[in-house]
Amino acid sequence: MDRDAVEPSVESMPGSRAQQWADYHHQYSAPSTYVYDFVWDTSAPAIGPFCTDVDGNVLLDFTSHVAAAPLGYNNPTLQEKLAAFDLPDPTKIAGQDFYVSSDWPPEDSDRPGPTELMERLTDVTSHYDMDTVFLSNSGAEAVENAIKICYASGGHRGVTTEGAFHGRTLGALSLNRSKTVHRKGYPEIPGIMSIPYPSTDEAYDRRWRTDGPGGNVLADKLHPSQGVVDAAELAYVIVEPVQGEGGYRPAHPEFARDLQAIREEYDVAVIADEIQSGLGRTGEMWGVDHLDLTPDVITCAKGMRVGATVSRSDVFPEETGRISSTWGAGDLLSSFQGALTLDVIQEENLLENVQTRGRHLRESLVDAALPGVTDVRGPGLMIGVEFDGKDRRERVVEAALERGLLTLGCGHRTVRLLPPLDVTEREIDLAVDLFGSAVEDAASDVTTATTDGGH
Repeated sequence: MDRDAVEPSVESMPGSRAQQWADYHHQYSAPSTYVYDFVWDTSAPAIGPFCTDVDGNVLLDFTSHVAAAPLGYNNPTLQEKLAAFDLPDPTKIAGQDFYVSSDWPPEDSDRPGPTELMERLTDVTSHYDMDTVFLSNSGAEAVENAIKICYASGGHRGVTTEGAFHGRTLGALSLNRSKTVHRKGYPEIPGIMSIPYPSTDEAYDRRWRTDGPGGNVLADKLHPSQGVVDAAELAYVIVEPVQGEGGYRPAHPEFARDLQAIREEYDVAVIADEIQSGLGRTGEMWGVDHLDLTPDVITCAKGMRVGATVSRSDVFPEETGRISSTWGAGDLLSSFQGALTLDVIQEENLLENVQTRGRHLRESLVDAALPGVTDVRGPGLMIGVEFDGKDRRERVVEAALERGLLTLGCGHRTVRLLPPLDVTEREIDLAVDLFGSAVEDAASDVTTATTDGGH
């Protein structure tokens, strides 16, 4: 497959093979979320954002597996790095709650494993004085361990934000505020408070700022004489620098500055959930790098291939049994790929590409003046396109898939676009054309439905 020439090509979506595979899958699968009827053929050609499904359709993937594949399909630099090493036999790898020597000497290893991944993570978080990492299996586990180490430092209450999504384990679920289906009927961690997540000037002024003693919703609650919460009880505030499931909404800069002031005044730990916004997705290594906010803990996963809770040694508990797991030292092969992914992002200066292509994508969508679009937002290649209603959004996602463009919904009426970090100008233009056609198609459907309803 020639990345410089290939274009999406779809006969039917889903095709007969895809439908047969999905039916077979659901004979055994518990009910879960499958965001589109796409069955990737892992043995067929794929490169960059282009992939092939089991019916031979060629698709332009602008989801990057929900940000879990930041380098797209078969990135040649990553493939070359992986091929250069004699990888260990995976059948000989069990739990990693022991030390793993992948090369020698430890401080100058050419074949990075869990230890080298942790070293790289402390390098890219050193501007926050972070020096310690706990590896796990997933983003939800990274969040679980983040809140655990903050509780261990003192306090039994936490703060989350409206629209938040932090994972599906019970602790992380207690922090979710995006959709009722995620947590209804499940027990929750006590003591969790919700605050607004202002993204726009209007929301910041109307929903966050107050005339109270602290000047904002959270500071009012914590005020030493007029508040209702003892600041000593508060262990952490967890925030997504850009909300994911909540609608691809970036945090308002002044909101972040207010959180920083609260952090400094009351010595409250700030957890930055970077599971979707991290690893260069926003044009900086971390989404929080765009804000005047110093995190005490960063959680990451997805493109890292493992979960990681990154913080300072003084935040992590000293007792060895407080956090642990069979896989707590990091899966060897996943850590290897995660470390190399970080290397590729830095060696190929992909942050600059993300900034350039992100502007191109965002400006192209704005200039297209598409019907029903009420907002185009997001830093870097974490773009949200909001529509005037959920029905129109759903039809756009469907129409885009019919044309071979993979997109995802989020929030109540937003489409998210997440191309690989090395996306090209040509690929952006292809996607905008396909997306624009899908939006026009959806607009036609909405007009027809309105006309028919009027009869």
